[in-house]
Amino acid sequence: MAKKRGRSLFIALLIAAGPGLSGPNDAAPRTRLILATATTGGTYYPVGVAIATLTTRELEKSQGISLTAISSAGSGENLQLLKNREADLAIIQSLFGVMAHQGKGRYQGQPQSYLRSITILWDNFEHFTVRSRYVQSGDMSDMQNLRKRNFSIGRRGSGTEMSGRVILEALGFDPARDFKLQYLGYTPSAQAMQNGRIAGMNIPAGPPASAITQAIASMGAREVRILEFTDAQLAAVNAAYPVWRRAVIRSGTYPGQAGDIPIISQPNLLVVHEDIPDEVVYALVKNLYSHLDYLRQVHQAAFFMARDKAIAGLMLPLHPGAVRYYTEQGLDVPPSLR
Repeated sequence: MAKKRGRSLFIALLIAAGPGLSGPNDAAPRTRLILATATTGGTYYPVGVAIATLTTRELEKSQGISLTAISSAGSGENLQLLKNREADLAIIQSLFGVMAHQGKGRYQGQPQSYLRSITILWDNFEHFTVRSRYVQSGDMSDMQNLRKRNFSIGRRGSGTEMSGRVILEALGFDPARDFKLQYLGYTPSAQAMQNGRIAGMNIPAGPPASAITQAIASMGAREVRILEFTDAQLAAVNAAYPVWRRAVIRSGTYPGQAGDIPIISQPNLLVVHEDIPDEVVYALVKNLYSHLDYLRQVHQAAFFMARDKAIAGLMLPLHPGAVRYYTEQGLDVPPSLR
């Protein structure tokens, strides 16, 4: 417990201290922005808070730009907040970005034309986590052993719920009929597993996800399993929406984890409303990649981020301010992203 408190204190002090402040410029116009993240217990919120802190400490005095991170239900609510201009930036799953941009799935026939991307962030690793008693093969086919049992698919309207439904349906399940769905956030899901109220949970997040760590540390590594994805299961999921790729949770990522766990992941995106001025978005993305080491000290997920991977595989048009930055950095921005 002391070790956890020590790490929490370290992160709090790190975020509070932030990187070095830029020189003052009182003449700079004030631009106060809001970044929508997700629930606590995952990765969106802590990294979103770090991005907001970094932006404010580096850009507020020099350019008048400040950023505040808020919690939310995740990707679905975040896009609604952007549309309503209740948020200016958001972290979302690639799945939601593709659906929204193309007017498919949840946005059938209603493409969200206001949406622009800034960068790929880190990958969401699909942690389908169940009690070990239901595991036979060790892969996603074991979800059949949870039929008619309580399974947490994430908060209503969240990216967690949507990606969970898409994956399960692609693998031949009918989530509403096959499982007793519980709509819990990450930390409440972990608590429900510990209390025996659910048989499993869906936690898409960059590893290590604190909710997974919490559940394993409390219940013991032998009582909890993260299900693997076979190559055939990956192909089936991508037949629905081609946003997932092979990923591996490395040995030792979670308490008592003795070997690698092959699963799948999809990129998370930092997106913005199209009306945000070009010079503001340019300053945001330039500042982000100028201080990537700071984010990496806050959360391991930031180690997946890199400027040369910022637009690789991106399927959502970039904001012009981001195009300017990547062009200056020598990246080849394809016409489809302009």
